Amino acid sequence: MNLQVVLERHTDRTSTCTRVDRDQDLLEALRRREPMAAERLVSTYGERAYRLASRITGHSDDAQEVVQDAFWATIRKIDMFRGESAFGSWFYRIVANAAYQKVRGRQSRRQELSLDEVLPLFDADGCHAEPVADWSQAANDPATQAELRTTLSAAIDELPAAYRAVLVLRDIEGRSTAEAAEALGLSIALVKTRAHRARLFLRKRLDERMTTTAAAVA
Repeated sequence: MNLQVVLERHTDRTSTCTRVDRDQDLLEALRRREPMAAERLVSTYGERAYRLASRITGHSDDAQEVVQDAFWATIRKIDMFRGESAFGSWFYRIVANAAYQKVRGRQSRRQELSLDEVLPLFDADGCHAEPVADWSQAANDPATQAELRTTLSAAIDELPAAYRAVLVLRDIEGRSTAEAAEALGLSIALVKTRAHRARLFLRKRLDERMTTTAAAVA
């Protein structure tokens, strides 16, 4: 995940053109049950499906099982896809649902973080109630960038599963808000809210890390 995503908001991509599914060739191959269709599905979506599943489940073994189940379900249910959303969004929803089921099906190894308890405080005008450090220049240092990436990855793992899913699709996979909403079966407004709250939390963790580093150097 690019650190710049946490520092700046990207404008959502919009289009008024008729949507053409980017995976039309793959979709047709799956429907025709072509011998290499399953392999094409894995090569196209394998890494991305694993990233989403691993962020939701928080466990690599669970993520691998989720991805295998999702690929099998996609191949088995391909005739149920009606084209009402992009194929990629439909597939991501299968992955997300399988991951959520995996999380619910096992005892949680940790108590899920409550964002309300750790998000930055704002005043009545919507401004930060506490001073916000500007460490953007320090982030240009290669050594600091490595440290921040580690901190960022750990912070993402702290997020509740529902927030991690939104963050992965929006800021790691680069999906638009509408595409993420389709994939997760959520409203656009809820996706925007979760993405915003997740980014606020990540920024807070990065601020804490940079403050600690600056204090140690001083």
